[in-house]
Parts: sequence; structure tokens; C-alpha cells
Amino acid sequence: MLGLAKRVGARFLLTSTSEVYGDPLQHPQVETYWGNVNPIGVRSCYDEGKRVAETLTMDYHRGLNIEVRIARIFNTYGPRMCLDDGRVVSNFVAQALRKEPLTVYGDGKQTRSFQFVSDLVEGLMRLMEGDHVGPFNLGNPGEFTMLELAQVVQDTIDPNAKIEYRPNTEDDPHMRKPDISKAKKLLGWEPTVSLRDGLPKMVNDFRQRLFGDDKELIGGTNL
Repeated sequence: MLGLAKRVGARFLLTSTSEVYGDPLQHPQVETYWGNVNPIGVRSCYDEGKRVAETLTMDYHRGLNIEVRIARIFNTYGPRMCLDDGRVVSNFVAQALRKEPLTVYGDGKQTRSFQFVSDLVEGLMRLMEGDHVGPFNLGNPGEFTMLELAQVVQDTIDPNAKIEYRPNTEDDPHMRKPDISKAKKLLGWEPTVSLRDGLPKMVNDFRQRLFGDDKELIGGTNL
């Protein structure tokens, strides 16, 4: 793709990931933080693959003068996600709608931040239309434990949904939260959709695809 961008004179966007920070020792994470990645861990192929992609992108930019932009995308959710893609938000929503227990791994104290897809799209557009290479953290700095996320899903879909604890997965980062100061300053961007406002939109979509139910969820229970 970088070679193609060079041949046709295109601006190249690398959608990198917060996973480049690994299990961070700095919190929240800023773009200058190099990360803490286990190169032989069970999750490392994705982390290291994105780190290599950033390296190649910057090499093409510096060596061949290709216009590039790098976005480090944090957890994103919204309508039209795959129902069973293994991501925590889609897992919880699908489980709650199917009347299954919400599976929380470990003690549920691991933290993540969750941005609605429209906020991400706005950030990517501003990045591509601007003059700054990046990398830029694109994420919502609102931080939730996995247990808190499960409770928001309960409030939105079914307050009686059960939570089931399972052994934690290996190399699961303990915390993840973006510092978006750079994006706010240089892109004029920050997320506007809270988890409690965005989640019902995702639930509406999942419910329709699972059950063919066109009933719109205006707001979750107790929201």
C-alpha cells in the first residue's frame, strides 16, 4: 500500500492502534510513550505488527517523501459491528440480548476507554484533511473498568443480566486510556458521544439483526 501511495501520489493513512502501548507503565498514554510490549506474548503478533507498520510508514515518509498520517485508535464501538467479533462491547451487548451471562475476565478491574464510531470518523477526517503526520491518539478519555462497562450494559438492556467471572487471559493489559491533548490542540478534535449515549444506538442495531426487532431503544433502563 505504501508503494502504491508512492506511485500514484496519494496521501496514506495508517490506522494503528492503542495496542502499540502494550501493557503501559504510563497512564494515560501519550504519543511519545514507546510502550511496554511483550514481543513473544500471545497477543504480541497484533501489537508488534502495528508497531512495524508505523515504522515502515515513517520510513517511507522520511525516505521517499510520501504524505502519511498515523492514527492510534483506541477501543471503538457502534452500530454494524460484527455480533461475535470477540470485542468486549459487542460481547456484552450480544450476551445481554441473548439472555446469557456477561463474561468478565479476571476481577473486572482492568480499564479501557470506549469511543463511539462517529467520533472516530470525525477524528480520521480531520487528520486526513490536516497538515500533521501524527501519530495521534484517537479515543475517548472516559475510563471504565470491565465491571463498570458490564453494569452500563445491564442498565441499558437488562438490569437482571447475570455477570459471570472467568480466569483472566494472558498478557491482558491492566489499563488503557488515551491522552488526547495533541489531537485537541492540532486537530481541534475531541469525542462528543458518551458511552451511555452511544450504547443504545449499538443495542438498537444488534437487536434488529439478532431478532428482526425494529423497536427503537430511546434510552436504557436507569439511564
